[in-house]
Amino acid sequence: MNRKVGYYSAGPNKQYEYDHRQDSAVYMDKAFKDRKLGVMKVAYEEYKKEASWYAGPAVVETFGERPFEPVNKKEALSLTDKQEKLTVACTGEAAQIGQEYIRGDETSFTIIAFPVPEIGPDFQKIFKETIRINTLDYEKYKVIQQAVIDVLDQAACLEIKGAGSNETRLKVSLHKLNDPEKETNFENCVADVNIPVGEVFTSPVLQGTDGILHVESVYIGDIRFKNLKMTFKDGMVTDYSCRNFESEEENRKLVKQVILKNHDTLPMGECAIGTNTTAYAMAEQFGIIEKLPILIVEKMGPHFAVGDTCYSWAEDSAVYNPDGKEIVARDNEISILRKEDVSKAYFSCHTDITIPYRELDEIAAVLPDGKRIMVIEKGRFAVKGAEALNEPLNSCGQ
Repeated sequence: MNRKVGYYSAGPNKQYEYDHRQDSAVYMDKAFKDRKLGVMKVAYEEYKKEASWYAGPAVVETFGERPFEPVNKKEALSLTDKQEKLTVACTGEAAQIGQEYIRGDETSFTIIAFPVPEIGPDFQKIFKETIRINTLDYEKYKVIQQAVIDVLDQAACLEIKGAGSNETRLKVSLHKLNDPEKETNFENCVADVNIPVGEVFTSPVLQGTDGILHVESVYIGDIRFKNLKMTFKDGMVTDYSCRNFESEEENRKLVKQVILKNHDTLPMGECAIGTNTTAYAMAEQFGIIEKLPILIVEKMGPHFAVGDTCYSWAEDSAVYNPDGKEIVARDNEISILRKEDVSKAYFSCHTDITIPYRELDEIAAVLPDGKRIMVIEKGRFAVKGAEALNEPLNSCGQ
């Protein structure tokens, strides 16, 4: 929606920003869309040499502010269905123009997060613990995560089941490895750019990826979603809901605007297993799970992203794990459409949704013959070689 760009301050009033998130309803029409894209093209062309030098962003995030729960105001502007489609089209075409001048396979990024004093009286302790989390020994995690990947690479699919009142029941299909000695499905993420350490991730096969993803409480951006549910069929979102408002219509609009970015549906672009149980234990110790940014939360349990894959605009660039194996799961049935019509391949969004360990029962790797190998069982890691990940969970009574 009204994404901030350039130099700007922290928003002093999040409700105000939420109220005005769709002010483009005043002017959004086809003439504006075409004019905006035309000016963008001219600007990129004028500064194409400078654009070619761009290496990517270095980002420092903050967290710990008071949680925000939006209130819908009848006075707030809203986009019509036609304007929503124009906005989605504008975003997609703008991304294509940007890729002509700043290639996704030639840029990178680095991102890290720190707490602010508003997080509470334990600020200094939390800051110290965040430093520790951000500087964990990646060599240790590299070995542990490889043990997890060695099990996952045997699987045809994963089965994920929530614990207690969590209704998650998901089957996630994986790519077939033609040469397991040289190929892998999962990236061993060791915090070379994405800090802190702690996840293995893949781009799932959409066909056969089915079921319900449910999280009782999760923050997407500044907004806390209550009882968020998303249903998938062949990897595509077919239904969604939350319990932020009394009105089901308002709940669906919130999910569509914030998570689906006004698309009618999105594919599951990522399936990942977070391994940073140290971060989870810290969050439980200080009771701040709801205040942590997705950068840290995504490392604290399995997470699933809707939108583009992790390798969007760079699928043809070979990527290798520390063990030398090539990560071949860089495409899915949607992103591969770029070879025919790039406008059908990308959605210009990638939103992570994490199930915390306390809401997780199990993750099983299902082999082609139907045999199941437990990766996480009763919320604890069950893979041989990953036992150390359970030690922080012991300290917080998980």
